[in-house]
Amino acid sequence: MARILSILVGLFFTVALAWSFGVGFYTWATEPAQPTAEHEFHEHPKHVSFSSDGPFGTFDRQQLQRGFQVYQQVCAACHALKHVAFRDLEHIGYNEAEVKAIAAQFQIPKYDEMTGEVTTAEGTPTDYFPPVAYGGQGSPPDLSLITKARHDGGPYVYSLLTGYQDQPAELLEHFPDSKTPDGLYYNPYFANLNLAMPPPLMPDMVTYSDGTKATVDQMSKDVSAFLIWSAEPTLEKRRQTGWPILGFLLFATILGYMSYRNIWAGKKH
Repeated sequence: MARILSILVGLFFTVALAWSFGVGFYTWATEPAQPTAEHEFHEHPKHVSFSSDGPFGTFDRQQLQRGFQVYQQVCAACHALKHVAFRDLEHIGYNEAEVKAIAAQFQIPKYDEMTGEVTTAEGTPTDYFPPVAYGGQGSPPDLSLITKARHDGGPYVYSLLTGYQDQPAELLEHFPDSKTPDGLYYNPYFANLNLAMPPPLMPDMVTYSDGTKATVDQMSKDVSAFLIWSAEPTLEKRRQTGWPILGFLLFATILGYMSYRNIWAGKKH
């Protein structure tokens, strides 16, 4: 009896699944999806190249330091960098004294195991960038891994920062209900075209220590490069390790094949 019941239950779910699939396929075939503003006007990231691109790419330390300046002076007010330790900045060219000075600018939450209280203390190189106390609406994303979390990574961040513009007249003509609400900003590189973050960069907003002119395009590219690094600080080391390993595997494969041919050359199957 139990076997018959289990067969009937299985048959019921099989028929229900087949029915759902059939109805869904029929709907898809006979009722094509209606165009939406997001589908019609969302743009793919701009083409932009970084020195770290490609299998042999390396980081440009000067650019990373410029990008950190942009993050520190503009982005850090809203966006945290919780997966990066201050001492990691040595890998982009800062010396020990500079790292200590940068860390000292932050107040780091400290948990006292004896009292259970949370206090703050001046940052040290071993600390991580602290969370950001954001007072506005929404919750700005942490930027540590943003170029890994978003498709197209660095180019997406660069495009978003340089993509603010007025809504096209064509969009409002075809989708009159898609007017950007008050308090939001139109950006065709964002998924739903409107985002709460106002344009964060303006010309000469940052004074670069190396004298580079701080245009919006330059700052956007620099901070994008920095965020590519923050998402994978060991990128260069991984590539430096990976190529010798691939070379060894190729050599071992050839050697194994030659050994096989030598051992079995005189054997008949």
